[in-house]
Amino acid sequence: MKKQEPIVQPPSDACATCPMHDASALKRLGVDMKNFDYVVALAGNPNTGKSTVFNSLTGLRQHTGNWPGKTVTRMEGGFEYAGLRYKLVDLPGTYSLLATSEDELVARDFILFGQPDVTLVVVDATRLERNLNLALQVSQITERAVLCLNLMDEAKRKGMHIDDRRLARDLGMPVVPMSARQNEGIPELLGVIGEVAASNVRSKPYRVSYQSPQLRSSLSRLTEMIERSMPDLPNAEWVALRLLDGDAAITEALLNGELGEMRT
Repeated sequence: MKKQEPIVQPPSDACATCPMHDASALKRLGVDMKNFDYVVALAGNPNTGKSTVFNSLTGLRQHTGNWPGKTVTRMEGGFEYAGLRYKLVDLPGTYSLLATSEDELVARDFILFGQPDVTLVVVDATRLERNLNLALQVSQITERAVLCLNLMDEAKRKGMHIDDRRLARDLGMPVVPMSARQNEGIPELLGVIGEVAASNVRSKPYRVSYQSPQLRSSLSRLTEMIERSMPDLPNAEWVALRLLDGDAAITEALLNGELGEMRT
């Protein structure tokens, strides 16, 4: 497996050790970062081999609990790489982040508010047309996403060829081909995790362009209003778009003050 090349190099003054996650928000979400340097979120559709990736990275250093106030199970584990300690949080398997279920709400809130240093999106290489929807939604929230192109052994067995370099260019994020159950690609994945966490690799995710002038105008005005009222809220434009789309969960969180509380 060849290691994915960096997409965009950061400015030379980028901090090589400063984590980007929000420790206070993570604590509210039930994740304690004591004794860890970075936090990595693990996302993906069901049946993509996400659990295998989790086990390959963490080994026996893992435990199970529930998300605060939820019946959704949370798996956490840890691993070390290049002398640094990483906490890996396995998010519920979901097909989207539109918060139509409790699992989707948990996954979305963790990526949006917790601001993990790296978000791994595991996809089935034989079912990209189904799995890339979630990857694109994640990339709208964070520029620290990595695509784990899993089950490459199955793709090869089926005679499928995937140009991972072209995929990385099209998506604007690092892509790591792997077969987690064979432990192939895990060393390469660790290297990319370390590079993204340390801000040595910065993605430039593909962004959807909106053709409607009315939508662009409304989105711009609403984004400005959100930024003025909640200047610390990450990705105000994404929140504005969800509001325009009638997202009930985001609307309720805005009206009851939950969005602002996550940032205090």
